[in-house]
Amino acid sequence: MTLPQGRGERAFLTAEWRELAMLNHAIDPSVLAPLVPRGTELDRWEGTAYVSVVGFRFLSTRVLGVRVPGHADFEEVNLRFYVRRREGAESRRGVVFIRELVPRRAIAWTARVMYNEPYLALPMRHSIERSADGEPRDVRYEWRRAGRWEHLGVRVEGQPAPLVPGSEAEFITEHYWGYTRQRDGSTVEYRVEHPSWRVWDAASSTLD
Repeated sequence: MTLPQGRGERAFLTAEWRELAMLNHAIDPSVLAPLVPRGTELDRWEGTAYVSVVGFRFLSTRVLGVRVPGHADFEEVNLRFYVRRREGAESRRGVVFIRELVPRRAIAWTARVMYNEPYLALPMRHSIERSADGEPRDVRYEWRRAGRWEHLGVRVEGQPAPLVPGSEAEFITEHYWGYTRQRDGSTVEYRVEHPSWRVWDAASSTLD
């Protein structure tokens, strides 16, 4: 995954995203309407608006090519929804974050102050149960809030499959733009590059 600065410039942020666990919930569009950044519109899959709770491992993180000691590998859990913005004939499908949890205070502070991203630092941990061939089978991300551990977990079976064009999984995962509302009401747009992921359908899931 990379967050490029602009055409011809090197990426601001590069990292590996590993073991993504994604729980997706249909939601009344009117709940999200006040959160839609200026210049974008709510995106839907087959007429349904979604929010997603996503947990994953941020690995080998580099800022402008530099690895920051103690801040290269960490967990993140976020709550997000989906928008699109029209740029001429192009329709840019993107993500808006409602909340992003990380265990590093410096990361949360920088993201809030410099980019107005809704980060919050909390104690976090994860556990991953793997099959004999090394594939993840049970993935769990936890964060400590108000004196107790909350969690997101999924269990998968079988083998991962490529994304099917037009599927719900493709709608959830294939976004290459991010949008953030600024304090003055304007919108920041940034581009995200990542390969097309293989996906499992969860056999079971939990969210506390």
